[in-house]
Amino acid sequence: MNIDLTGKNALVCGSTKGIGYAVALQFAKLGANVTLMARNGGLLERVVRDLDTSIGQKHNFIVADFSKPESVRAAIDAKVNSHTIYHILVNNSGGPSPGPAHLAKEEEFISALNSHLLSSHHLMQCVIDGMRQSNYGRIINIISTSVKIPLKGLGVSNTVRGAMASWSKTLATELAPFGITVNNILPGATSTDRLKQIIEGKAEKQNESADDVSREMLAEIPMKRFATPEEIAFAASFLASEYASYITGINMPVDGGRTGCL
Repeated sequence: MNIDLTGKNALVCGSTKGIGYAVALQFAKLGANVTLMARNGGLLERVVRDLDTSIGQKHNFIVADFSKPESVRAAIDAKVNSHTIYHILVNNSGGPSPGPAHLAKEEEFISALNSHLLSSHHLMQCVIDGMRQSNYGRIINIISTSVKIPLKGLGVSNTVRGAMASWSKTLATELAPFGITVNNILPGATSTDRLKQIIEGKAEKQNESADDVSREMLAEIPMKRFATPEEIAFAASFLASEYASYITGINMPVDGGRTGCL
């Protein structure tokens, strides 16, 4: 099975680092034309130069702040109105700060909903017409295994990720007649800045060293290691390909066996 995304236009969100960056790199290697989307223009300029252009791929970027869904809408509208059709959309945004749900402030939930659900909704609405016209559409949401089992100490994240998953399942049913698939990837503990933040937060709260917290987390993973961002990108590449044309509305855990349910 040789995945080939040549000629496909992909919009990858949160693509200056971590999982989003790995997905953008992999898509470009597979021949896609990649549009990066994040809020840091300087980083985007640097990252776009990292993308493979060996078969003539054309890459670019969009600066947008995911905490402001209206700015995301305006930015993608400008691209679509210039007759750009996106065949692949990867919704990916950094998670909210750790903490229990019962202590979370209202603005924390609002901010997380803006960055995740509402920004993703705007992007979806802007690209689906092009997907329908081209008879090829893949919407891939990078969420979390908390969709299946809520994670301790991530109250706001658990809540918003669950909303994203239900939104995605609803869309999968609505868009299936048009040949557009909608699927979720649920990364487990992955070696990113986000994981480092979680480990450091737990270490401070539990008065332990970061190494001790890491060992405790690794003990819960059957494969006894954290995922690499590239391993999440491989799953995204499959879901973005023609080989996944009859797969829609699923949650795909990529977690080394950590999630304790089917």
